[in-house]
Amino acid sequence: MNISSVKTILPDNDHGKGRLAALGGGLLLSFDSVFIRLSGVGGVDTAFLFGLFSAISMALLIQITDPRGLVRTLVESGWPVVVSALLIVGSASTFVLSIKHTSVANTVFIMSARPIFTALVSWIILREKTQKSLWLAIAGVILGIFIVVNGSLKGGNFLGDDFAIITVSCLGLNGTLWRKYKEISRLAVVGLGGLFIALVMFIPSTPSNFSLNTWLIMGCMGLFSAPLGRVLNAVSSRYIPAAEMATLTLISAVLAPVWAFAFFNEQPPLTTITGGAVILISIVWYVLRTSKKQIHPKMTAIVSPQK
Repeated sequence: MNISSVKTILPDNDHGKGRLAALGGGLLLSFDSVFIRLSGVGGVDTAFLFGLFSAISMALLIQITDPRGLVRTLVESGWPVVVSALLIVGSASTFVLSIKHTSVANTVFIMSARPIFTALVSWIILREKTQKSLWLAIAGVILGIFIVVNGSLKGGNFLGDDFAIITVSCLGLNGTLWRKYKEISRLAVVGLGGLFIALVMFIPSTPSNFSLNTWLIMGCMGLFSAPLGRVLNAVSSRYIPAAEMATLTLISAVLAPVWAFAFFNEQPPLTTITGGAVILISIVWYVLRTSKKQIHPKMTAIVSPQK
């Protein structure tokens, strides 16, 4: 398959590209929990390696692809890139710690509250109108969360759950920030966030004790899947509303427990599976419904007689 054939598969409008980026980013992010569990080290050490490799991969990518170079890209992005990077420190580090202290299903389904928080913050700060269909999809997500929480948050994993709540708060704020400042280099945000994480976690971490297996596993996560997923997530906010981006990336919350079962035989209870199904159905319904709305005006324009 060559480049031209790939282009024919991609959406020909900005909204479609934004949706594809959000879904692709969510798919890649769903593998984060697998790498974290396979790393074989504690939460602080895992966060340090994730930050280190993310900073390296993004710096190299900026230097290769952006004619401005690394330093100029950071300078021109201004203060928003620093704030966004700090929010990534909060979301990424607490996500790692949450995975280490509770089940994958608990973490990802608590994070499913992201669209609610993002929509609220976007409305308050950006006065960004949220469509009725999106609110209905969010209502479905709330129902799914309720089912999961009612069945699977009774194990006393309060520390891990608290970390997940901090994660979703940082993600919601960052989604709104990306939507407001579209000119921010998404590569710079992820790279600078990774650098900050590595600096914060360096002192308590023990890199000299890491096995080769740990370095390789976290290298795959930090150099490829995790930063690319976050870049796609951030890029999608240039084309679609922040709340819609947050809703579509919930695909990661549905897939992460599937990978946990496949790799670690971590079988979620029936209530978690049911809640995940409700969330997935809500996302699919929203995508299909709004896609029809976008196609309809174009068809009307084609068949309507010229006046």
